[in-house]
Amino acid sequence: MTEFRRPSLPGPGLFESVADESDPAAMAAAGHRIANLLVRGPHAPGDSELVERVLHLADEEGLGVIAELWSHAAPETIAGALWRLYLLRAWVHRQPQRAAQEYATGRAYAPVHEMLAGVVDPPGPEEVAHLVDTVVRGIVGQDFDVALDRAAAFAHIVGVGRGQLDAEDPRSAAKLLDMALHLRSAASLERLGRLH
Repeated sequence: MTEFRRPSLPGPGLFESVADESDPAAMAAAGHRIANLLVRGPHAPGDSELVERVLHLADEEGLGVIAELWSHAAPETIAGALWRLYLLRAWVHRQPQRAAQEYATGRAYAPVHEMLAGVVDPPGPEEVAHLVDTVVRGIVGQDFDVALDRAAAFAHIVGVGRGQLDAEDPRSAAKLLDMALHLRSAASLERLGRLH
């Protein structure tokens, strides 16, 4: 995932009702608010309009524009979990062959995680990309914890596979395993009603 390039922040006007773009704390708060709206749904007047604007921006400019707001969020928050899901998805779509190869290698060492991740056998690049898309699409709904658990299982398997294939660079595999731990922890907090 070292090739990831941070997207630029949204242009002026998108979040004027949410935050002052020159204030990092306000932008972080806006990121948390948007993450919560996307996962929990709108509750207050104006929320539905903001969700529509965010989804329109994601369609027009790509999810990276919004995900940037989540990039500094703590791992065990909704925004932090969405950032990790975004990174996982962006990497798989950028390197589907590599993702499939690492998944295929790692699944022999993590059979329990393989069942939870839900990739068909044999997992080619298209199947791996489809899995990640399915997990990310599942974030809006009542089974957010399941989506996080599935993403955690996938990240764990790929991390183990990367460790087997590229023993020269253990840090890269360790980062994926850390991501899996953070996603699993977020899923646990979600089940307890403590993920915010």
